[in-house]
Amino acid sequence: MSHTLDLLDIQANVLRAYGRFGYPKARYVFLNIRHAARARSFVAAITARVTTAVAWGTGADEVPAPPWTVNIAFTYQGLKELELPRSSLIGFSAEFVEGMKHRKDMLGDDGVSAPEHWDPIWRENRETRDKDVHIFISLNAQAPQPTSADLAGIQQALAQSESNLQQAYAWLQSIIAASAGGVMVLGGHRGDQGALLDYQDVAVVLENGLPTAKEHFGYTDGIGDPVFEGVPYEAARVRGRGKQMADGSWAALATGEFLLGHIDEAHEYPPAPRPVLLSRNGTYMVYRKLHENVASFDRYLQQEGAKYPGGAELLAAKFVGRWRDNGAPLVSAPDHAKKQEFDAAFAAADPQQRDRMLSDFSYDDDMSGAKCPFSAHMRRINPRASLQMGREAGDLPGSLKTMSGAFDTPGALSNRRRILRRGLPYGKVVDRSRDDGNHGIVIMMLNADIKRQFEFIQQQWINYGNDFKAANDKEILLGNHSSDPHLASKAVLQVDPAGDEAPYLLANIPRFVETRGGEYFFIPSLTALRMIARGIVDPT
Repeated sequence: MSHTLDLLDIQANVLRAYGRFGYPKARYVFLNIRHAARARSFVAAITARVTTAVAWGTGADEVPAPPWTVNIAFTYQGLKELELPRSSLIGFSAEFVEGMKHRKDMLGDDGVSAPEHWDPIWRENRETRDKDVHIFISLNAQAPQPTSADLAGIQQALAQSESNLQQAYAWLQSIIAASAGGVMVLGGHRGDQGALLDYQDVAVVLENGLPTAKEHFGYTDGIGDPVFEGVPYEAARVRGRGKQMADGSWAALATGEFLLGHIDEAHEYPPAPRPVLLSRNGTYMVYRKLHENVASFDRYLQQEGAKYPGGAELLAAKFVGRWRDNGAPLVSAPDHAKKQEFDAAFAAADPQQRDRMLSDFSYDDDMSGAKCPFSAHMRRINPRASLQMGREAGDLPGSLKTMSGAFDTPGALSNRRRILRRGLPYGKVVDRSRDDGNHGIVIMMLNADIKRQFEFIQQQWINYGNDFKAANDKEILLGNHSSDPHLASKAVLQVDPAGDEAPYLLANIPRFVETRGGEYFFIPSLTALRMIARGIVDPT
């Protein structure tokens, strides 16, 4: 590690996926600015309580984990309302200025995912000034260590988390009231049975009353979050989460891929607004509410699983690249026999070894996609340096291999597309035979360049297959599959080119996930927040 970041200057949600740190519940609140000076006072009051990325614990340079956290971010419209100088505003990226709704064609938000079907708060955003989303506040609530390991003890800890969340929300309401109309809460989040709420609640999914790291389709989420320079990670976390090097080792990614004001993988500073103190240690956040069609998912899985060699559960693993029960990667456990071996080793491993078994792998031995399909979710989101592939004369049909010499590093095509993933599931699945419930996931993706990172992944890797030599195959779970039978989606599940099996064709893939809204935000550093609150952003 060449340097250490100033963790006191970085908001905690940039470095910390709260759900994995004992915070199973959260509430997201969105505000509209009605008076600039009072809104700046509101920002000052929030800043005094913002949770920073400083290490939690009992050590000399650590602080105790708080019972609830608070973080803040702004849309471009919000920064305008706070009266940042124009010479600073013009330094923000074009896509941030334009906003998610107007990037729908780029993102594939069409059909049932089009903005006219979004939750009212997002549908009305950027239509009239009083409905514009300006400020994002997140409150994450801690569940204390259970007093006993049984169900009753865990339920008590979850109840305390709910109590912490209500305490946090009461605090926020008091700050909003103290702004004397400077900021107003924007409602319009769809809840159960069509109710419209003033906030978006999210929480971990429970199985038999116990918290899990899964979403509503049953997959474990957030295992391979990237690591980058300047953060004091344990060395073992870098393997599988950083970037692959030419000698087979792993290294943390450049800080500038995720934080403005730092060198990125191109050895440059990412474009950022001036002054430097406004942008340094800040980042962009992509907020997306994604509804999950669990009935369509279950029905399609059972329909195809009845035909697929290996059955429905192996097919479910092919959709994502991991088995649903414990997250075992397909490249390590490509069939039922290998899965049994993996499970036995996994059961005997300690937590650190288990983490390594789930994250430390590459596609070097699966360049043809016979183990993990090219349209599997995690291979599309993070190809792990596997895109430098091709064929030579005489190679077996369907076979691909690493083509060396075209790039300096194995990950030249993927290291600049990484994103940090935050957020939690929302709602409960009440009836798995219906798609129209209130359940899905709120995902927040952090990156230094929305267009180069998030939008590229969404457009090129999720909704097209060119980089994976997969023609027009889309990513199976997140692709904007069409309901038009003349434009039906497919995905080819590859097999061993040297074997006798034929590739399996997934035909007529329905849309499993629908966009319900979202927006682009800027997460400032603590230094920038203080400048914004005092109205002293000076780009000269």
